[in-house]
Amino acid sequence: MRQKRSYGRILLVSTLVGNLEVALAVVVALLYVHTQPPPDERPDYAAVAAAVFSAWPLVAVIAFLLTVVFVLPAVALADLLGRLLGGREAPWWVLPPMVATLLAPPVLGFAAYNDAQTRPTLIFWASATASLSVGALIARPRYPGLLRRVALWGTAVVAGTGLLGALGLTAGLLPAYEPPAIGPKTMPGSWVDHTGGTLLFTSDGRVTASGVGRHRPGDHPSGPSERCSGSGTWSYEPGRDVRTQKIRIDVPGCTWPAWSVGGTARQPRIQQEVGDPGSGKFYRLRKASGGS
Repeated sequence: MRQKRSYGRILLVSTLVGNLEVALAVVVALLYVHTQPPPDERPDYAAVAAAVFSAWPLVAVIAFLLTVVFVLPAVALADLLGRLLGGREAPWWVLPPMVATLLAPPVLGFAAYNDAQTRPTLIFWASATASLSVGALIARPRYPGLLRRVALWGTAVVAGTGLLGALGLTAGLLPAYEPPAIGPKTMPGSWVDHTGGTLLFTSDGRVTASGVGRHRPGDHPSGPSERCSGSGTWSYEPGRDVRTQKIRIDVPGCTWPAWSVGGTARQPRIQQEVGDPGSGKFYRLRKASGGS
């Protein structure tokens, strides 16, 4: 005899799946961050983690409400369809269209009210449909012990993704961020900071500084700093690898440590660490577009 459908269990399982999806998204986002250039100021990961954990009750409430509003009605409509088809279990593939149909009025109505663009609206609609459909499909089976199995396997997937991602970054299987190898041919042109201060490099080894910042311990990369201008010379040092390449600038009256390299091959940066060594704060200049 087929076990009776428990909508209470569907509610619990789908809510759990929603929480696991958010946890998996956080892990994937953290791995992705390690493949991108770091920001001017390194995030306080302890504070970020504390904020994530403090917000988790809200995540659980939202997952619960989404299950009540969309997942349970989708499963109920699929059951109704099955009864109309002679009492058979409706096939699994009817659930995503049911979820998409239930999502359509609020999503499209919100988009129309806010004059949102079509492409982002459709992407959000498809993403929300996929996320909620996963919860519906996992929660729909009638066999006992489903909640425990989902908790165990879901936690394993989240933890396994984090572990495999960390191993991939360590072993080089994932493209962990590295600064570009710029070379002396990349330097000629104008390099600009966030305030308009510039370093103008020429191919004959000359450089002209105009309002370029000089920072003291405790300064913030985006804060006010002493500005320096003048003309002098520059040289490129390749170092042992891309992380140790340096640009040295000698301008009378302006004293800077060697500049390191950041950014990407398409958008290179030269940078100075601000504050104490290892502070994770950087003052950066980007190469102006069209500079050569």
